[in-house]
Amino acid sequence: MTTDPRPVLVVTNLDDPTADLVIAELHGRGVPVVRLDSGDFPATLSCSAYIGGDTARWGGSVATPTRVAGLGDVRALYYRRPSGFAFPHLDPQDARFAVAQARYGLGGILASLPDCLYVNHPNRIGDAEYKPAGLAAAAASGFTLPPTLITNRPDDARAFIKKHGPVIFKPLSVPLYLVDEKAQTLPVAEVSADEIDDSVTGTMHLFQARVDKAADVRVTVIGKQIFAVRIGCGLLDWRTDYSTHTYTPITTPPAVARAIRSYLMHFGLVFGAFDFTLSASGEWTFIECNPSGQWAWLEPPTGLPMIAALADLLERGTHDRT
Repeated sequence: MTTDPRPVLVVTNLDDPTADLVIAELHGRGVPVVRLDSGDFPATLSCSAYIGGDTARWGGSVATPTRVAGLGDVRALYYRRPSGFAFPHLDPQDARFAVAQARYGLGGILASLPDCLYVNHPNRIGDAEYKPAGLAAAAASGFTLPPTLITNRPDDARAFIKKHGPVIFKPLSVPLYLVDEKAQTLPVAEVSADEIDDSVTGTMHLFQARVDKAADVRVTVIGKQIFAVRIGCGLLDWRTDYSTHTYTPITTPPAVARAIRSYLMHFGLVFGAFDFTLSASGEWTFIECNPSGQWAWLEPPTGLPMIAALADLLERGTHDRT
């Protein structure tokens, strides 16, 4: 049982089973936890912060109906998937103003806590969520990447598909679509040259050469620990049907592990959920890294102690990058 009174701050939405598991582990260790969601501001979430004069770093507190965290006392902040600021009771112009003040005020305070370990820092998450930046960092880190084109030019898309086909299309970001009132993500899909029309000019699209694979690999990095799981399913996009999966813990090749460390250091991340394809000959090909990716569903079928590893990191409040 810990005797350190400093809390761990967990910033996420109400419906987050992964955060629930981590919080339960921390509670079992006697680690104080304050959970909040930015979407609760200002109805049930309040904050006062002060700096200047004799105070050289942020003081004050953030409070929920049941918890209070001193801004100078937070040992670690686990930033997951908070809902956005919203002011539905205001007219649109006032709401835009209020959202901006909340984002740069409360959001800026939570991103500036002294002596706090961020898993991950929200600004670093924002940087790493840009796929072009992630692909550039992956190439610089030494990963093998499939040929990739990002464009809004139909002729360039057709030429790329003819040269590198088969080719897949996938979104550059993952906004949810409502289909029959149910939220769904847009799956990865193969695309042919004759499917490309002038609608491509309407926005940016990502096209990527389809990689021949024997399996997929999800690598979850928590601090210094790397947890790699081979996902056998036979699907182009393994996210479309989890019932087909088999999960097997595997060892990450040293060269891939070095590239992972380089990638995380580039973005200043201490957590990352990496996706790779694995060829029949054993070659790993980088697909993407999600700085806020899901991971807890892999622990029950594999026995990998990821919940404990993340709780260890948050409880320590420090990260050794060496």
